Amino acid sequence: MVRIRLMRLGAKKKPFYRVVVADAKARRNGPFIEIVGTYNPKTEPAEINLDMEKVKYWLGKGAQPSETVKKLIERVSA
Repeated sequence: MVRIRLMRLGAKKKPFYRVVVADAKARRNGPFIEIVGTYNPKTEPAEINLDMEKVKYWLGKGAQPSETVKKLIERVSA
């Protein structure tokens, strides 16, 4: 199964995330299929950059978003 999920980057106590499409069995920072956006929770307000065309493409192909990514998609769409 393919999932849309977060990949953690950044220094200790300074997280920065990429929103990636990856196989559900792959490890968190392991191989991925495509980068579809970024998320920076440390800025005020949190910075969310998603390529909604790519996200919709992968959702149409059957990719399942993680709970956190589902919330990010809702925030961008609203």
